[in-house]
Amino acid sequence: MHRLLATIGGSSKRGGLEAARAEFLGQFGIGLLACFVVAEEIRVVSRSAREPAAPPVEWTAREDGSYTVRTLPDSARTEPGTTVQLTARADADEWLTSGRVTELARHYGSLLPHDIRVDGRPVTARPAVWERAYPSPAARRAALAEHCRTTLGFTPLDSVELDIPLAGLRGVAYVLPDAVSPAQRGAHRVHLKGMLLTERADGLLPDWAFFVRCVLDSDSLRPTASRESLYEDETLAAVRDALGTRLRDWLTSLAAGDQERLTRFLAVHHTGVRSLARHDRELLTVMLPWLPFETTDGRLSLEEFARRHPAVHFTRTAEEFRQIAAIAAAQGIGVVNGGYTYDTELVELLPTVHPGTTVAELDPDTVTAHLDPVDAAEELALAGFLATARATLAPLDCDVVLRTFRPVTVPVLYLDGRDARHERARAEEQEASDGLWSGILGALRGAGEPRARLVLNHVNPLIVRAGSLADPEQVRTAVEALYGQALLMARRPLRPTDSALLNRAFLGLLDWAVPPTGGAPDPSDRPTGDTA
Repeated sequence: MHRLLATIGGSSKRGGLEAARAEFLGQFGIGLLACFVVAEEIRVVSRSAREPAAPPVEWTAREDGSYTVRTLPDSARTEPGTTVQLTARADADEWLTSGRVTELARHYGSLLPHDIRVDGRPVTARPAVWERAYPSPAARRAALAEHCRTTLGFTPLDSVELDIPLAGLRGVAYVLPDAVSPAQRGAHRVHLKGMLLTERADGLLPDWAFFVRCVLDSDSLRPTASRESLYEDETLAAVRDALGTRLRDWLTSLAAGDQERLTRFLAVHHTGVRSLARHDRELLTVMLPWLPFETTDGRLSLEEFARRHPAVHFTRTAEEFRQIAAIAAAQGIGVVNGGYTYDTELVELLPTVHPGTTVAELDPDTVTAHLDPVDAAEELALAGFLATARATLAPLDCDVVLRTFRPVTVPVLYLDGRDARHERARAEEQEASDGLWSGILGALRGAGEPRARLVLNHVNPLIVRAGSLADPEQVRTAVEALYGQALLMARRPLRPTDSALLNRAFLGLLDWAVPPTGGAPDPSDRPTGDTA
């Protein structure tokens, strides 16, 4: 009593008694003293099982740090064993009521391998729900779903049983019913040797497995000294890899034998599978027929899309895809929207699992090459219009091209590849800088720097009418308006010069639409200021 109970760090689970430590969570000898959080006095009465003739012994400790040890008559305890009695502090008696003790004992100790009772009522639930026998797989799934509802507070989309004998680990991973952010950290419920350690364990699963929440019990994982989380060591790393393998095998088995459950899962958590497939060739091969992608042919798997289009193009942003999708589809160009999380990386991996497929990022040259050229005589007839249009947009680093394409309702198309966007960003930074940095940025500009393109649709009625304009001022206003509309449709960020151009074109169009009283508009009255 003096050596083990009255000395901090004097636990019976220390001093080489490793067998005892292997069965319990405690280690540092402060568990009993922690009772003073709610008690003003602790009384322990114990009678030896090794020496039945020895009298019972009483140890009484008080919150002021004093304690007494004495022997008791045999009648004080006739059977071997130990009783711990707490006298509640005046401000903490609510923690020692029957209801609260029952609640806490069930919460923390429901999986302990002992018969624990409060006021005669059992609080343990052994065997664990995942270790019980059930009449059918459906009954097992229903029992696991009910366990998830009562333990974690949600109805799972599915459940994955976990069993890693080498780590002494058993439990269940419950699939979340709603999509979550990949950055959201999992809150897993972990028991060690049957005792609840934490409900917010982190680092238990690989980062890509953010779509499940686990409830498990382990014999080998190490808790931190505070007993509130898991110690990051080689054992935890090995368990993390093993759990990741188990989840990957589960996905593979669904793809092979239960496509209905797989479809339900992917409808919610396709982002997590995409993340894993980037680094797992086997899973990529298995999942490729099931992962949906946004394409110019609709929502398809990459495998189906590659069968239709041996040359697969992709855009790196959703804005680029939306800008070009209708035109590309009309010209027979197969384009995948790579603007969503992980999609670009998966498209680039397509040739590794689908030999013979060519994958390339969509660029202005590819699009322009698929658009029909205009008859030379017709383009020559528009030479004056095109010369004015090119001169108008030259200061904005944009060329003007005349082509014929479908759909006819689209008057213009703004194309700027990655190189053109980089050059545009360089020019903007140079303009905003001064001194040495501006000179360095200016030196980076090459003679043949890439430029954006404004493609005019020769068969669009609006372009046909614009091409017939004779007044150069009207041509400039029409071209500026078309350029501004194309920028807005492409969702490109507007530079100050672009905003000024849009403002000037808008006011010019208003001036023609609302002529001065008594006659046609005077071109000399055309607004030129940047009033926006």
